[in-house]
Amino acid sequence: MFSKRRSLRIAVVGALGTASLALAGSAMAATPAAHATTAVVAHSQAAKPGITAKPSVASVRAWQLFRVTGKATGLKAGSQVTLQQKQHGKWVSLPASTPVHRDGSYSLGVKLGIKGKNDLRIVNGGTASPVFNVTVR
Repeated sequence: MFSKRRSLRIAVVGALGTASLALAGSAMAATPAAHATTAVVAHSQAAKPGITAKPSVASVRAWQLFRVTGKATGLKAGSQVTLQQKQHGKWVSLPASTPVHRDGSYSLGVKLGIKGKNDLRIVNGGTASPVFNVTVR
């Protein structure tokens, strides 16, 4: 009887040990895949293009020159960024564009003639900066 219990105990301990190794092995196998997925997601978010824009003034006279400066991330040097103006509910590209420098910065000279509050943004393809305003008086 004593040897029967002992062999049963060894069999149960052996089965539990094998099960815990199998679980640990599957957890270890899942861990690198989870980390790889996280790394891919983080990399794709970091590569997403973005544009910032800041006007040099908040208000100008009609046809007075001012500058819009900013940074473009995720865009190649030499890529063109263009100024857009909201007119009658639609974004219209203006004849004002400039290339992005190697460090991602750009500077654009602008003259506006439509009086009042002008909603503006800088775009490159499907990437757009947040909307900013310049009032023409």
